Amino acid sequence: MDLTGKLLIAMPGMGDPRFEQSVVLICAHSPEGAMGLIVNKPTEEVQLADMLEQLSIDHGPESRQMAVSFGGPVETGRGFVLHTLDYVSLVNTLEVTGGFGMTATLDILEALAEGKGPERALVAIGYAGWGPGQLEEELSQNAWLTCDANMDLVFNLPNAGKWGGALKSLGVDALLLSPDAGHA
Repeated sequence: MDLTGKLLIAMPGMGDPRFEQSVVLICAHSPEGAMGLIVNKPTEEVQLADMLEQLSIDHGPESRQMAVSFGGPVETGRGFVLHTLDYVSLVNTLEVTGGFGMTATLDILEALAEGKGPERALVAIGYAGWGPGQLEEELSQNAWLTCDANMDLVFNLPNAGKWGGALKSLGVDALLLSPDAGHA
């Protein structure tokens, strides 16, 4: 099973409050583990301009204005940019199934500071990570649903609507989900 490029949708009753009602785009999945970015949890206090200032990246009025998201609890001092593939870093962009790219180098932040870079982007601090077999175990325990990722859901829906939008893409009504898992 390879979930690269898929969305994970947190089930109600998830034990970890950091992932409550989270939608995670899986950027890489292999037998060694999985890595993804939460796409619907903006930070309350950090904007892209704040991040650029902290990194001493010049920015002016042409700089992109965007909130910075909580990408997950791993490496929360590191930034990641999920974006469309109309931008590919000269240093390193991970091409993710479905037309997404993920770049964690300064050049994409410099491009955003200049008002350039990808057409659509989500800047995140930290990422969600799973060790070997861990994500598969969580899936077997019904902690997550999976669905195909699409650009509109990830980049255009308001953050508060992404969880419900991802469920709706599966034909699932959030009000009918039970926090209890069952096995026949």
